[in-house]
Amino acid sequence: MTNPRVRKIADRIQVIVAEMLERRIKDPRLGFVTVTDVRLSGDSQHATVYYTVLGEEDDRVATAAALESARGVLRSEVGKQLGMRLVPTLAFELDVIPEGARHLDEVLAKAREADAAVAAAREGARPAGEADPYKKPREVLESSDDEGDEHDEDDEDK
Repeated sequence: MTNPRVRKIADRIQVIVAEMLERRIKDPRLGFVTVTDVRLSGDSQHATVYYTVLGEEDDRVATAAALESARGVLRSEVGKQLGMRLVPTLAFELDVIPEGARHLDEVLAKAREADAAVAAAREGARPAGEADPYKKPREVLESSDDEGDEHDEDDEDK
């Protein structure tokens, strides 16, 4: 769907379907629905409408049935408002992205808890060896430098 015309039609279908679900479709099975995306085939013949439903599994099943029964009304309204010669068929699919995001949030929360536990265990801990394990260069005393020079001269005489 790289064609800008197709993307524009898909965006317009999303708005039309959302407005219809909010205002005109009065099915009691229809839950709190959010139309998240519409994907249109390259030839604009088939539109897949992705939606989410707030609630339990029963609400999702009932909403899916309500959307299937209202598909004809929604398609005719899309045809009227778009003014296209060939109106795309509508298919409804439950969007799984929010569930994946919820799962990722849970995994990140567990990781934060594990990091907090490690940080708590680290509090008050001391290194196993010396406080500063890195070797430092020896400090040479001035008096020993003079003595070292004498030894060097002796070595040269030999």
